[in-house]
Amino acid sequence: MKVVVQAEAFDPYEEVRRYEQTLEKGKHGGVVTFVGTMRDFNDGQDVVAMSLDHYPGMTEKHIEQVCAEAEQRWDVMDSLVVHRYGDMYPSEPIVLVAVWSAHRAEAFDACRFIINYLKERAPFWKRETTPAGEKRWVEHNTRDPKAEVNDVVAPARADN
Repeated sequence: MKVVVQAEAFDPYEEVRRYEQTLEKGKHGGVVTFVGTMRDFNDGQDVVAMSLDHYPGMTEKHIEQVCAEAEQRWDVMDSLVVHRYGDMYPSEPIVLVAVWSAHRAEAFDACRFIINYLKERAPFWKRETTPAGEKRWVEHNTRDPKAEVNDVVAPARADN
């Protein structure tokens, strides 16, 4: 498992290609990826920029814990999460989740579990900028309507 939280823009497909080269050949039957990009709207309003804040160290530990839980719940061989923080603009990738497994169903379920955690509970704080220059904190993220409430759990304290 690899978790990266960085300010720099990234190419999610290059990240998957590069990481996959470190995996043992022929062992996984599928890789499922999710790439989240910044939208130019939220809650019915236009958005021209966004800034993401996080707690360095704590955020990575939380994401590592949820990836480890996914590996325990499903037959996952490996996972990769790359998440940006800082300033970003519409269409830029914000997050990549990639999960390798022997079978597709396990990879799909684990990938959905990880991204739902990132969207709903990970310690990131979003501040959007409107075309008029107004800055506003995002109070809630879009919930996955197909996710069960218990599908996304809060990890144990990361400072242990």
